[in-house]
Amino acid sequence: MSQEKIFIPAQPLQPGNPRYGVLSDHTPGTRTLPAGFRIAPPFRHLPVDIVLDKDVPVTLRDGVTIYVDVFRPAGTQPVPVIIAWSPYGKGQGSSPSVMGIFGLVGLDNAVVSGLEKFEGPDPAYWCAHGYAVCNPDARGVAHCEGDSVLWDRQEGRDAHDLIEWLGVQPWCSGKVAMSGTSYLAVSQWFAAAEQPPHLAAINPWEGVSDVYRDLVLRGGMPDTGFARQLRDASFWGIGQKEDIIAEAEQYPLMSDIWENKIPRFDQITVPAYVVASYSNTLHTAGTFRAWRRMASEEKWLRVHSTQEWPDYYDEANVEDLRRFFDHYLMGMDNGWEQTPRVRYSVLDLQGGDRINVPAGQFPPEGVTNTKYYLDGRTRTLIPDPPSGEGSAAYDAASTPGLVSFTVRFDQETVMVGYPKAHLWVEGQGADDMDLFVLVQKLDTYGTPLQQFTVPNHSARIHDLTEHGASILRYKGSDGRLRVSLRHLDETLSTETVPVHSFDRTEKLAPGEIVDIEIDLLPIGLAFHPGEQLRLVISGRSLLGTMMPGIREYAAANSGQHVIHTGGTHASYLQLPLHSH
Repeated sequence: MSQEKIFIPAQPLQPGNPRYGVLSDHTPGTRTLPAGFRIAPPFRHLPVDIVLDKDVPVTLRDGVTIYVDVFRPAGTQPVPVIIAWSPYGKGQGSSPSVMGIFGLVGLDNAVVSGLEKFEGPDPAYWCAHGYAVCNPDARGVAHCEGDSVLWDRQEGRDAHDLIEWLGVQPWCSGKVAMSGTSYLAVSQWFAAAEQPPHLAAINPWEGVSDVYRDLVLRGGMPDTGFARQLRDASFWGIGQKEDIIAEAEQYPLMSDIWENKIPRFDQITVPAYVVASYSNTLHTAGTFRAWRRMASEEKWLRVHSTQEWPDYYDEANVEDLRRFFDHYLMGMDNGWEQTPRVRYSVLDLQGGDRINVPAGQFPPEGVTNTKYYLDGRTRTLIPDPPSGEGSAAYDAASTPGLVSFTVRFDQETVMVGYPKAHLWVEGQGADDMDLFVLVQKLDTYGTPLQQFTVPNHSARIHDLTEHGASILRYKGSDGRLRVSLRHLDETLSTETVPVHSFDRTEKLAPGEIVDIEIDLLPIGLAFHPGEQLRLVISGRSLLGTMMPGIREYAAANSGQHVIHTGGTHASYLQLPLHSH
């Protein structure tokens, strides 16, 4: 089958579109924004004079021209520059859409100047500290030539060319960095893998690192709700844009088109400050994967306990990032290299989170991967395999469509690392199964514990996160797998993180019992004496969609799902217990 990308026409971004901001007009030229300037009422005033070079053309290696905005401190001193690479229009920071997202999560729009790209560094802060910020429109976006692609090695090559162009500008010191969350994090893996000489450091703050496994076909299921929103509500432009939905339908197995959307981690050697969380059902797996596999000798990981936007714009975290950039872009001897290589968090879900726990690695030293065996007769998780065979089953088409197993801890128990489920399963009346797994924390009374990841705790956010919008409320560590795609990639799988090859389909025969491994999102969770852990196995998505207002995946299930336990079919949940 020919592995050709599929394109559809893009639409120009017009005034009146909620994503149109004050700077979205194409108005080339240089102007100075004086100290005290404010782009629109809710935003902060500029602390210093900033020179804006707007809509500067940059020609890429294949002759395509893109346009960039550069914000730089006034004066003649050459400065390092930080790039915010994404397809979200470079003028979108002051748009109703971005202001609405800040409002939704409970962030005050006054924490930024509105000059920043959505999810990117704020020129008001960085210019005041001696840095320039470059906001590019990517290929095919806004007024740029070419066809836009989604999270692809093509973007890495384009970003390489921009980095090298910036590095030799008369106002630039020759040092270039990248920063930003989500899309702006993903683009950094691809750019760094191209090894542009002027790239001095990267700061990927939560993002997918494998489009197949993280975005469109997690667990082998075509769950494309968010990908559809990404395709339809961004990539505004005058050319064509990649149709990731059509590609997922045409190429449901791992193939060249998807391989091309996995960064070459072994080529990433630049200093990196990576930020992750346990609770972002879109970004968590990808951020930890990239952190594990990137070849950089100098790499730091911080695992926070909230959601990426409040975390990224938090004053203390911006200052922390500046120490990293000051060290690598300005050559300051500020002791950054003494920063612990890993700072992780342990969630409590009742107000007692521990954050910035120092470690030399992730998982930290002192973690023992411990098996808890499923007992189908008592519906408990126990330390040794049950001697007798048992099972637990549910009808995939009816309510509740799930089975649970619990364990109560009689002493303080902390888990930090990578959980996984190893299950023996059978489909009765079906040749395939879509399985969803969730690890939940229960209090001493058996009540499930959850935690908002954003400052907004209003009635409206309760509504949105009751089912779905999973990145805004943490309900536990989840995983999923379509059983016909259970084949493991032996080269990438480890004892703690199974990796499926997704390159073959193995349907179930009647009466066949197979063993499967399901990777669960990394975890940092504390259990106090008397509290419980619940393992849920279901035929439908337990958390719903990642963001509000997107289409939910309907599992392709029928018949009965049987989970076998004990004897020769000893299913277990493996948990990373930390001896603290």
